[in-house]
Amino acid sequence: MDSGHSACRIEYCNIKTAVVLANTQKRLVILGAGESGIGAALLGKQQGWDVFVSDGGMLKPNFKQELVTAGIAFEEGGHTADKIVNADCVVKSPGISDKAPMVKEVRAAGIEVCSEIEFGYRYKGDSKIIAITGSNGKSTTTKLTYHILKTAEYDVAMVGNIGYSFARQIAERPCEWYVMEVSSFQLDDIHTFRPDIAVLLNITPDHLDRYDYKIENYVKSKFRIAENQTIRDHFILNLDDKTITNHLSTQSIRSQLIYFTMQEQEKINEGGFIKDDEMNIRYNGEDMNMSIHDLSIKGKHNQYNSMAAGISARIAGIRKEKIRESFATFEGLEHRLEFVATVRGVDFINDSKATNVNSVWYALESMKQPTVLILGGQDKGNDYNEIMELVKEKVKAIVCMGIDNKPIHDAFDSEIDDIVDTNSAEAAVKAAYAIAEKGDAVLLSPACASFDLFKNYEDRGRQFKEAVRNL
Repeated sequence: MDSGHSACRIEYCNIKTAVVLANTQKRLVILGAGESGIGAALLGKQQGWDVFVSDGGMLKPNFKQELVTAGIAFEEGGHTADKIVNADCVVKSPGISDKAPMVKEVRAAGIEVCSEIEFGYRYKGDSKIIAITGSNGKSTTTKLTYHILKTAEYDVAMVGNIGYSFARQIAERPCEWYVMEVSSFQLDDIHTFRPDIAVLLNITPDHLDRYDYKIENYVKSKFRIAENQTIRDHFILNLDDKTITNHLSTQSIRSQLIYFTMQEQEKINEGGFIKDDEMNIRYNGEDMNMSIHDLSIKGKHNQYNSMAAGISARIAGIRKEKIRESFATFEGLEHRLEFVATVRGVDFINDSKATNVNSVWYALESMKQPTVLILGGQDKGNDYNEIMELVKEKVKAIVCMGIDNKPIHDAFDSEIDDIVDTNSAEAAVKAAYAIAEKGDAVLLSPACASFDLFKNYEDRGRQFKEAVRNL
């Protein structure tokens, strides 16, 4: 037992007891001390594990204080191999790649590696899980599904990539239901994780650097959400997404498949479809209908999200009236097609969460007025041809907001006459406002990561909103 570990044990019990515990406790090591890592550490401590947290960077003060208060040993600013490769189980942060040297060393030692959602799953008891994944729309769909269950007065928590980590919620306030946003990175390290209801919204190329630039690896990762499901469980899928339907023929799925669609309504005996501006959800012999104009969130992408959430809610046993009420009262996510203000007849819309081209496609598809589009940031190898037709149809000018705007110029210089370069939110807003006329919209939908100029997409969105308010 290393000296740091020994000191940690002796601080909380006498030496004799410490030796006994060291011989009987299983050792849990957490790699990465973000929200998911801290949640796993707290749950592990509560469940009797000998917990050690290791982060290559510096811990946030609030996370560090939580570990100190809980009596959990930790290190920051690097990994000490001897304190890690003696683990019985390693919970790895979703942000840490398998190519990281410490992860390679752990795997070479034959130690089990799992994600925080896998670790939490082992202590969830009899609770039910609705898990939602997809390249786009999963945050909105998760929040909407949670809103429906909360409106129906279910004992429910929203966890995962949105809200608390799953493990923290189990440790601090267990619930009967969990609505969970799940990323491909989290699914990569599951073993037994099995949602009662799984949702796959769509699949478009994203994070391919993590998957050796092979879309098929990314698709397989997304489909892991259903790999442990049984015939008692439900798997809700987008019938209009050809990447999803093509992959179905290559993977054995044991759960009950339920689809939603806008294009193949005749194939839906059970599931969701939209016809003549009516959203229809069929489940267990009952139909639920609602005009798409009564949905509080607009745009075709949100109609897909609403069908997925509505089907999940019906399977969870929620009455149609409560679902309709929830659809009408739901407030969308910050930074996702968020209306900011109208300034002298010009609407400003914050879609900073659009960090890939497909998200921008959905945003442009929902625009009903001439648009000045703010694009740019840290390019991820974007193919702007995916939005070219919509840009030509709806965009009157492009404002670039980034350090390197060359990819945007290469894509659009021959199509859009007015393209302006800026390198801050304030400059971008002022440039867009100077171009826009009364009745136009200014849409921040960057198609890129934010890390060249901002801390994250939230920081980018908030700076955009502040600049709009300062006009």
